[in-house]
Amino acid sequence: MAARPYWKGQLRLALVSIPVEVFSATKSGAAIAFNQIHEPSGKRIKLEKTVPGIGPVAPEDIVKGFEYAKGEYVVLDEKEIEGVRLESKKTLELTQFVDAHEIDAIYYDKPYYVVPADDLAEEAFIVLREALRQSRKVGLGQLAMRGREYVVSIKPCGRGLVMETLRYADEVNKASAYFREIDDAKPDAELLELATTLIDKKTGKFDASDFKDRYVDALREIIERKKAGKTISVDSDTGPDPRGSNIVDLMAALKSSIGKDAGGKDGGKPPAKAKPAADKKAAKPAATTPPRRRAAR
Repeated sequence: MAARPYWKGQLRLALVSIPVEVFSATKSGAAIAFNQIHEPSGKRIKLEKTVPGIGPVAPEDIVKGFEYAKGEYVVLDEKEIEGVRLESKKTLELTQFVDAHEIDAIYYDKPYYVVPADDLAEEAFIVLREALRQSRKVGLGQLAMRGREYVVSIKPCGRGLVMETLRYADEVNKASAYFREIDDAKPDAELLELATTLIDKKTGKFDASDFKDRYVDALREIIERKKAGKTISVDSDTGPDPRGSNIVDLMAALKSSIGKDAGGKDGGKPPAKAKPAADKKAAKPAATTPPRRRAAR
């Protein structure tokens, strides 16, 4: 069964409009879903929607309301909500282009695939895709879907484009509030060289299939054992403090780590000699461009 588009409309660059369809690029992975169970009876608990003093209500009697004062609501029906008129409900206009590194990864939210809606749209679609690829730029615009307007980025992805929704600036906590207590002193040059060598040793090509959800696998094993009537023994958590402990000799720990085969993909080859960090000037962090809200037209 063919996937249904998440959004259909026009991708516009100045006077050029390209009919496109947008599909979700992700899907739910393997997960263990638990239900709430009434232990004495073994039956599933159902949660009913109720009104104080009235009791359970029928789904058709439920509407959406905005609380503007304590206990006071403005009620809107679905037609009124859908009637909000924004050009971005049908048109994604690329209004700005930036270098990819200018957008901090913390602003990226969810990816979508963008494809031409028909054969007639393909030529313009390919031109835009290759122009983005050659310029190494990311297009920015705004798109309204599923009850809100998003800032989105557009960039090449294979034969198509990938669109990613971005968080607004007021949806991201300022990093300085969490990092201000961390010392900004420069590390010892030799320690830094050892740490860099360890990173080089464990560097390889990214392959998402290399990683599995071990927590889900462990839960499935417990579930199968209980289905078979086997007793489950639960070990007390007597492991090390998750906060770690003071490393008495950081130099020795790093050297031992490099000496161990920690699963790197270097095929046993000796790591390349890293240049002493003292010869390198500290690089300034790339400036980030947080998305800003625009007034709806």
